[in-house]
Amino acid sequence: MASTTTENQPGTSNLTTARALALPSREAMLHRHPSVSRFWSQNRELLTDAWREWEETEQGNLVKLDDSLLDTKLKNAVESAWQDPTKESAVEDLWQEVSPGVYQCQFFDPDRLVDLRDYLNAVQEAKIPLRPPYGIALNRFGAMLDKRSEGFLAAPDFQYLYNQLLDKYMRPVARLLFPEIIGYDAQTFGFSIQYQPGIDTSLQLHSDASAATLNVNLNLPDETFTGSEVDFYDPNNGDINRLSFSPGMAMLHRGAVAHAAQPITSGKRTNFVLWLYGNHMQIPNDNPSQTKPLSAQERWTLLTAEKDEFAPF
Repeated sequence: MASTTTENQPGTSNLTTARALALPSREAMLHRHPSVSRFWSQNRELLTDAWREWEETEQGNLVKLDDSLLDTKLKNAVESAWQDPTKESAVEDLWQEVSPGVYQCQFFDPDRLVDLRDYLNAVQEAKIPLRPPYGIALNRFGAMLDKRSEGFLAAPDFQYLYNQLLDKYMRPVARLLFPEIIGYDAQTFGFSIQYQPGIDTSLQLHSDASAATLNVNLNLPDETFTGSEVDFYDPNNGDINRLSFSPGMAMLHRGAVAHAAQPITSGKRTNFVLWLYGNHMQIPNDNPSQTKPLSAQERWTLLTAEKDEFAPF
């Protein structure tokens, strides 16, 4: 039986030792058994070192992860706004409101998604334990992305991209579209999900414990799926607005907006889900109209606040 401890055999690398670990069972994870948290806590340092070692050994085979993977129009508009915040309207124009409090934009360049997916496929083939998301349900082929999470994807190059997406893109855009989140956006959280028929197929109606949520599709242009639409509840009339993802497209919405994923009927859908929220899991109240106006400069400012160590799930 594979070891569940962090003790290295003489001459054994961290990568080899990490690969020999036995993950907790799906049942134990679903039921939040204390042994599960203990497993990730005891092996945190080992796994972090293993991901660093893996990335170093695979350096010649892995694409560089940076914002060149993003849609050119979005990338250029965001870079211009960072240089001169008064030009932020070019960023706002790229986001279309498709349901109350829900905005849609081309986020990743579809032609570059193959590079990101190749990296993520290599992550799966690395055989280093990753903690799947188990919040409302367990998504077996997903992973935790944020450093505060147990069993997160600690590869340094990936962490660089992950933090760029949150700090350079998501936070200022969310402040632009949802000005009430300022003061409730210092903390971050992220995970990946994959839906496929017969395994993890859907998610019931729920809201997020976030001020804002960014949900980005990672499917390749020739990687089709059916079903798996996202339903958003319209509080104005009680209707459900059903939306579909295309490759590299993002939906950005207030966490309080109720939404659900319909069952997938063929193919696979792969997404990143990123959250912003305040210290101690605080989120804004339900009355955005009471928010004080923000200056463009306030929106396009990097935060220096310390990250806490609390993960929502």
